[in-house]
Amino acid sequence: MPSIAVRTFTDPVEYFTGIRDLQIIGIVQRRGKFRAKSTRIDLQRLWMHRFDEHLPRIMEVTPSGTRAGVLFALRPAQPAMQLNGIETSQNQIAKFGLNRDWYHRSSAPCKWGTMSLTREDLAAAGETIIGQELLSSSFTGSVAPPAIALSRLRNLHEAASHLAKTAPDILVKPQVTRAIEQALVEAMVFCLANSHSNGVRNVQRHRARVMRRLEEVLSVNPKEPLYMTELSAKVGVSYWTLRDCCLEYLGMSPKRYLWLRRMHLARRALQRADAEGTTVTEIAADHGFWELGRFSVAYRSLFGESPSTTLRRTPDSPRT
Repeated sequence: MPSIAVRTFTDPVEYFTGIRDLQIIGIVQRRGKFRAKSTRIDLQRLWMHRFDEHLPRIMEVTPSGTRAGVLFALRPAQPAMQLNGIETSQNQIAKFGLNRDWYHRSSAPCKWGTMSLTREDLAAAGETIIGQELLSSSFTGSVAPPAIALSRLRNLHEAASHLAKTAPDILVKPQVTRAIEQALVEAMVFCLANSHSNGVRNVQRHRARVMRRLEEVLSVNPKEPLYMTELSAKVGVSYWTLRDCCLEYLGMSPKRYLWLRRMHLARRALQRADAEGTTVTEIAADHGFWELGRFSVAYRSLFGESPSTTLRRTPDSPRT
């Protein structure tokens, strides 16, 4: 039986951790009241998701390794998103999945959708529908399907979401489920088959390896502040190479990325801490912020409240 979930989020941590069972590190890039909506529909074989986000952000996603899929903008006029540093405009879709971490970056409020199948189901669908192998070792990058194929994909995706919100009892009927899933799978296959691929150049494969190594280094001691010379040495590349990779994948320098990561980790620690037995100073110091005054000012600028307010708030308290 299909599974349906329509949710609204005001906490970015809950939002990022609530996207299926994926391991996601998310960083909101701009101050403001966070708000996001998600519609998840799991059919028999195909999983689909729709997202509506009000602030720009970066997500580092560690895939399960069992599914492959596509990602695309739902609103044609919105600014282009980036997947692994490759721009995905309104007339393109991005391929993701398999065993490589991927970075998804937005520069403004955006609406986007995904669809995925297991490796075996996608391979079988390609062979059955078009007699063509769709999976490869480099199943990543952006592709530009014919306009009519992408339009059909978007329309079907929206129709399924509309049913999930307004008539879920109809969507779960076996014949309706089967018909919608078949149509969505066919639309996905046609978009992947009849497309001009931008490919993944050697330089992008190298930068993907650099970014994977960067995250490996950061995951060992996520709270520890690292200087650029130390970080570059541990990653195994020059600072300029690391800087170029971060600018392409994340839209910011490695210094800025490390600082934002630690700020969000500190916020998460403040939200989970016991206000009676923990101080802001302790948590700030644990995350490498030794100038409490600067930390407090930067924290308020980024999150719209003081760190002490976050610490004192109980988990069930409303956020202003």
